[in-house]
Amino acid sequence: MNLQSKLFLTLAMGTIVPFAFISSEIDFDLVCEKEGWRDQCNTISETECQSLLNQCQVYFEEKRKDIDSDLTKTTAEKNTLKNQINTLNARIKDLDYQIYQSNLTIRSLEFQAKDTEKSITETETEIEAQKRKMALILREVNNENQKSFVEIMISSKTISDFFDNMVYLETLNLKNQELLTHFQELKNNLEQKSVILEEEKGERESLLALQALQKQASASAKQEKDGLYDLTEAQYQAQLEEREAVEAKAAEIAKKLISMVGLVEDQKPPTFGEALELAKSVGDSVGVRPAFLLGIISQESAIGRNVGQCYITDTKTGGGKYSNGKLLSRIIHPTRDLPIFLEIIKDSGRVMEDTPVSCWISQCATSYRGKYYYSRASVKDDGTIICAKSGYVPFGFGGAMGPAQFIPSTWRLVEDKVKEVTGKSVVDPWNLLDSFTASATYLKKLGGGTINGEYSAASRYYGGSSSYASQVRTRAWCIQEYIDKGEMTSACEKLIF
Repeated sequence: MNLQSKLFLTLAMGTIVPFAFISSEIDFDLVCEKEGWRDQCNTISETECQSLLNQCQVYFEEKRKDIDSDLTKTTAEKNTLKNQINTLNARIKDLDYQIYQSNLTIRSLEFQAKDTEKSITETETEIEAQKRKMALILREVNNENQKSFVEIMISSKTISDFFDNMVYLETLNLKNQELLTHFQELKNNLEQKSVILEEEKGERESLLALQALQKQASASAKQEKDGLYDLTEAQYQAQLEEREAVEAKAAEIAKKLISMVGLVEDQKPPTFGEALELAKSVGDSVGVRPAFLLGIISQESAIGRNVGQCYITDTKTGGGKYSNGKLLSRIIHPTRDLPIFLEIIKDSGRVMEDTPVSCWISQCATSYRGKYYYSRASVKDDGTIICAKSGYVPFGFGGAMGPAQFIPSTWRLVEDKVKEVTGKSVVDPWNLLDSFTASATYLKKLGGGTINGEYSAASRYYGGSSSYASQVRTRAWCIQEYIDKGEMTSACEKLIF
């Protein structure tokens, strides 16, 4: 079955769009590869445009599968100059398809954001209407409450009128309660939609950043391919030998550097290969994409190379010192996290003063009308903190543990599940298997079990940060490229290593 037949069958089965929409065959080269959908979407409805985008997504997925098959076939053959050029051509085409897919997703997100903005406007309008209704009722109730008992009796011609007035007031009060409840529901709904809108906008920016990396990778592959045309086979083989020697030396230096940064004394960080295999094993067992899991671990601790630069020494305040010995009075939350941290240290058999955790980020804050405003902070020699602006106070805490950088209270939320998955009675945030499992478990809980849910899960993993989620997405793409193609671009290497 050819690509067009497979695509038509997939669509006709209703997995992407209703069969009724596919009234004629599409020129996928013109509409998808040459991005004719941009012009077409200006002349059709948003629903039809979304359906067209979905069809192009399926088309590119099928094309990329064919390319992956070609790449696997080429890399299995002898490493010759001709085969390398063929590999690069396939690689460039695959990157181009990924860029096209990013464009499709960005356009879809624009539609989603537009719908969300419209929904927010409608909700805000309804909230204002509810406010006016409540104001009228409160004004009427207040007017009635201002009347004296004598005035009420005089205005009531009969006892029946008197009780009718009482029932009227009670009805107004009940109606006001209903309006108030609905008003609160609308406000909560508005807050949720605002979060969704920010996430949609953040995801769009994230894709634009990823697309820039994809374009850079494509340009690099094209440059490498052009350079190969000027080589003889003998020159190419000589280059391969030279590259292998350089890579071996670089790996040795990288290994030395890794051993010098923020390590737990009894544990060395894994090599990238070891971390990748662990991510595959844990990710597959928990139900989280390995590249995404390792993207999180890479973002959090550079894959275990830096698990923290602070040490807690005060069991009452949670203060301690930096790795250079300078004192710091604020590290871990003293009531929420410190007691749990001490229990974890005891259970894992570690020495508190020798166990690194993340430092407090030096910043102060103040709030005004529900919004936070930040300023710099400085630390004196005795560890006390000075805020740069008057009225500001130290904000936030450190104390994140291990390669996955869990704060103790969050670790408690996944601890039982980690024990279940690993089969251990005691689990340790600094242990590689335990930390990877905890991260995967938490990501799955946050909705990261599907590719569509990864961006939101990454953002929530860090407390709602679009920039964090964007960086994780880029790292995950680099790692997935390595899993699929067995190589990384220089930009990805700089990011991951």
